Amino acid sequence: MDTREYKTTELLKRFLPYYKPHIGTVALDLFCAALTTICELVLPLIMRYITNEGLRDLAALSVQTVLILGGIYLALRIVDSIANYYMADVGHVMGAKIETTMRTDAYSHLQKLSNTYYSNTKVGQIMGRITNDLFDVTEFAHHCPEEFFIAAIKAVVGFIILSGINFWLTLIIFCIVPVMFFTCMALNRKMKMAFSKQRYQIGELNARIEDSLLGQKVVKAFTNEEMENQKFATDNQRFFEIKKESYKYMAAFQTTTRMFDGIMYLSVVIGGGIFMVKGLIGPGDLVAYMLYVTTLIATIRRIIEFAEQFQRGMTGIERFLQIMDADIDIFDEEGAVPLERVAGNIEFENVSFEYPDDHNEVFSNLNLSIKAGERVAIVGPSGGGKTTLCNLIPRFYDIDSGCIRLDGRNIKEFTLKSLRQHIGIVQQDVYLFSGTVYDNIIYGRPDASKEQVIKAAKLAGADEFIGELKDGYDTYIGERGVKLSGGQKQRISIARVFLKNPPILILDEATSALDNESEFAVAKSLVELSEGRTTLTIAHRLSSIRNSDRILVLTQEGIVEEGSHDELMEKQGMYYEFYTMADKWQ
Repeated sequence: MDTREYKTTELLKRFLPYYKPHIGTVALDLFCAALTTICELVLPLIMRYITNEGLRDLAALSVQTVLILGGIYLALRIVDSIANYYMADVGHVMGAKIETTMRTDAYSHLQKLSNTYYSNTKVGQIMGRITNDLFDVTEFAHHCPEEFFIAAIKAVVGFIILSGINFWLTLIIFCIVPVMFFTCMALNRKMKMAFSKQRYQIGELNARIEDSLLGQKVVKAFTNEEMENQKFATDNQRFFEIKKESYKYMAAFQTTTRMFDGIMYLSVVIGGGIFMVKGLIGPGDLVAYMLYVTTLIATIRRIIEFAEQFQRGMTGIERFLQIMDADIDIFDEEGAVPLERVAGNIEFENVSFEYPDDHNEVFSNLNLSIKAGERVAIVGPSGGGKTTLCNLIPRFYDIDSGCIRLDGRNIKEFTLKSLRQHIGIVQQDVYLFSGTVYDNIIYGRPDASKEQVIKAAKLAGADEFIGELKDGYDTYIGERGVKLSGGQKQRISIARVFLKNPPILILDEATSALDNESEFAVAKSLVELSEGRTTLTIAHRLSSIRNSDRILVLTQEGIVEEGSHDELMEKQGMYYEFYTMADKWQ
């Protein structure tokens, strides 16, 4: 997975476009923030007026004046409450909408990434990035413009008002602010690093839990529960150590802010007291000054404490961008057109390929021609490239050189979606989604009718056992189809391909993991499925491919033998050795 680091300015630049659909909401949110700020700034002025008037001439300060000032403040508090409600409700919903949009973009991008990406990335890490990491973005998206806008208003207006009361005392206070700010920002950088480590370790912990729980049958079979507990304990302890480090920086951060709070209050007490003794500031002015400084300190503390949330948001955005910036290796070429009316002629011309992550060469100048409707079986030793060859046809990987043609045209001339729509794949490792039998079959063609689904199940030899299930086609099969046997899962996957009805079929060791009874039932279904289609079959059980039109023996040196079963047996070459060796083990 991409682990590149981004500067804060780049993160903000990439994140800002997500505000565009919500610009009206942001503007109204900031207006409400301004209203709540006005309420806070007016209170010290009211207190200043009442105190000064009371000290100057208490008799002149009437109850009516106090009530009028109280009424003004009450009206402001009502406005403040309404504005605050909008900020807390609509503002947070806006943040959640942005989070939802980002998660949709991330998931959509993940669908476009190649097999290479998933081969090198833990699913737990991906899940953490598009769930937990984006939770913090909701708070960040809402509070970030709001907090900085409020802070700017209070800082500017506060400076103007305080300067009007006593410029030199204000200068002392505002000289402390930048020292406080830069000291705390230095601690913030360390906090960001700690939070990044924390997010990464959460992903590792998720991956460990997922791996252990999905393989719980293997764990129990080998009685390795204690080993799994120890592995989990190691990762869990590592996560604790990282959290402990982040709390250390958080504590230092909060202690620093409290220390600077004390310095600012002390400056007001000493400086204000001396200025009052010298007659340079009145008692009411000093009360107002202290209230303003309290508001200013609360604002600075809020901004600095928000920096923790800011850093969490930045970390979430960074990890989101690491997904979004992962390269899409397989994509529609410029000018690609939909594939229509496929006959099924496949041709490999001087094809060379190596895996992009480890540069392990699989093919070099491979040539192969398959006629429409031909049934071709591929055999050979493990690591010879049988599955890789088949994966190149639907462009799960792109070749390094040469050309793969379908009906005489380069497969890159067709859109990926239309190319893959015309290819059906049945694998040994069947993947069924959590849901019902019906949900998994109709996945082959989502617009199919129920009658078509049942027909596909009958063709796959699955209708009979489905009818015996508790709820028939509506039976819940569990995560990855755990409630079904291997043969049942395989027949459902075959029904899915029957429903898709593709002209090209790839059978990747579709029966090698089944018992004899299930293999016979599935093999019968596969014969029905391959009828009239261009079929490539990868098989370890050579008895299942005797009736293929042509058999290829593929090794690391390329295609070393080809012909029918009888022809290859007569040659007494590699295929003959494979077949006779397998026959001995029957």
